[in-house]
Amino acid sequence: MRSSHAKFKQWRHFVAAAMAPVLLFGCTSMPAHKAQGAGGGAQPLQKLTVATPDADHDVAALLMQAEFALGKGDLKTAQAQYAKASALSSDPDVARRAVGLALALHDSAAAQRSLARWQALGADASDLQRARAQIALDQGRTADAQKELMAMTAHGGKQSWQDFGKVLLSARDAAQAGRLLENVATEQRLPDDGLAWLAMSELGQKLGRYAYAQRIADAAATRFHTGQAYAWAANMYAQRGEDAKARTLYAKAVKASPKNADIRLAYAGLLAKNGDTKGAESVLAKGPQDARSFAARAAFAARGKDLPALRRIYGELVKAPDEVRQSSYYLLGQLASLLDKPQAAVDWLAKVPADDEHAFDAGVRRAVLLQQLGKSDQAHALVRQMREDNADKSDVVQHLDQVDAELYMRDSAFAEAAKAYTRALAADKEDAELLYGRGLAYAEAGDTDAAIADLRAVLKLTPDDINAVNALGYTLADAGRHLDEATKLIERARAALPNDPAITDSWGWLQYRLGHLDKAETALQTAWSKRPDPEVGAHLTQVLLDLGRRAQAEKVYRAALKLDPDNRHLLALKEKLKP
Repeated sequence: MRSSHAKFKQWRHFVAAAMAPVLLFGCTSMPAHKAQGAGGGAQPLQKLTVATPDADHDVAALLMQAEFALGKGDLKTAQAQYAKASALSSDPDVARRAVGLALALHDSAAAQRSLARWQALGADASDLQRARAQIALDQGRTADAQKELMAMTAHGGKQSWQDFGKVLLSARDAAQAGRLLENVATEQRLPDDGLAWLAMSELGQKLGRYAYAQRIADAAATRFHTGQAYAWAANMYAQRGEDAKARTLYAKAVKASPKNADIRLAYAGLLAKNGDTKGAESVLAKGPQDARSFAARAAFAARGKDLPALRRIYGELVKAPDEVRQSSYYLLGQLASLLDKPQAAVDWLAKVPADDEHAFDAGVRRAVLLQQLGKSDQAHALVRQMREDNADKSDVVQHLDQVDAELYMRDSAFAEAAKAYTRALAADKEDAELLYGRGLAYAEAGDTDAAIADLRAVLKLTPDDINAVNALGYTLADAGRHLDEATKLIERARAALPNDPAITDSWGWLQYRLGHLDKAETALQTAWSKRPDPEVGAHLTQVLLDLGRRAQAEKVYRAALKLDPDNRHLLALKEKLKP
């Protein structure tokens, strides 16, 4: 959970604190000259000697050297220079910097020396207690560290507890820091501030004191009854897999803070994780809506295949304030596509800004939708434009060439698809996925030799690719070549995926090529019943015709033709089915 409340951050050991302003004075000397006019004796300035300190006694120079060292990440040199400057300066802030850097370096001896100077210059008691506690921690003097920390937090002020957290986070021994946390930050000593309790709980979690962290979180929820307290306790239970307790606490958190988007998102995520996507969407639907809540609601509704919810979310988002809607163009495009509104989806996706993280995906999705709308020329033009815009990114260009190829495959422009796959392969001639795609394109284009060559190359690169095994077996069978090899390949594919309709179709078509019509019909009827596919329908039609069962063949043919009227395998049977 991203907690929205203030969190303790690791102490930077004063290194990033602002340095006290230093006024640098430059010294110039005037050249001596003879007096002009009568009575000219030596001028007063000629008798004046200006004392210039050496580098080790020039506070300004030492501070400059320290800052230069810090800029280079040289903390040791910076600390040494600050220590020297603090001995010369009456500014307590210089000594404070020296102490902080020594503590950052875990140099206890240097820290103690600078601490003495800081104390002499009037450091606050709480600052001294914090520094002494850190020195004691570094030296392994746990009891002394605890004494200082108890004194530092005795008055219960917010700043003292923040400093307490910083001291423990700076400790090198997490176990030691954890023990001090439990001893000092007890329920009896913590201030009447819910955020302080949550911060101590979170600190306990970071230090591996999980039981303490949960105990303080539960006590904070019971004592303060705030949404943040309930949510933090719920988050901890969820991390341990105690989802029932987490759900109860999250429900209380949402009731206490109904407008807190982070809490609602966390609760919804837990519900969705446990399969209640409808409940998750419902939680998010209540309260103020922003781009995050709309996106999460859509994701949960889509996961649960809840079309009414998707329609409701789409309608709300279309009417959302400009700021929310404009940052959700990609989501609107996705929703329109899911709701079978392809033109609306194209229009929304076209509005996705070029600098949006989803801009590239939006462009690809637009191309696919344009092709589905029968606007293939626009789809390919869009892909070409994207290719030009990304000409310096070889991996992106390759991906776009593959998209172009797949669009041509959908258009049944198989020769063009093969060319696009070839362009994509220019970046990597051994890309098995692209070789497989080009092999299918070659096969559909009637270039059997090229198809077989590509599919053999795929199997050389990925011998266990069952789809490639089946594709090569089917291609050989369809061409009536090397039927013994085709049989071995398809048998291997059947053994790996016995219920796959595509492989069952390959087996049925192989049996047809071998002249085993009854076996062919059995296999093809099974494939057709599992997946009514135009090519499977064409195969089954052919077998039924050869078996002399014309009425059945015509019935299957008509059903297959409804699926794809332009399928080349079905069109090839048209003459055979004429009265």
